[in-house]
Amino acid sequence: MAEITKLSVEKALEKIRSSDELKSKDAQLGDKMDALDEEIKRMRAQRLRLERHKRERD
Repeated sequence: MAEITKLSVEKALEKIRSSDELKSKDAQLGDKMDALDEEIKRMRAQRLRLERHKRERD
């Protein structure tokens, strides 16, 4: 049976943080912009649904 090695939470966080540091700042900003674009799309769709619902009630 294969031996499973467990990482402590601290070491796991260090690994995650180190991989983030390796990304260039442009790539990090691009990722953040993509996430914000998705959030904007979601909010616009929600607003349209709410406006449509409001018109149906009136």
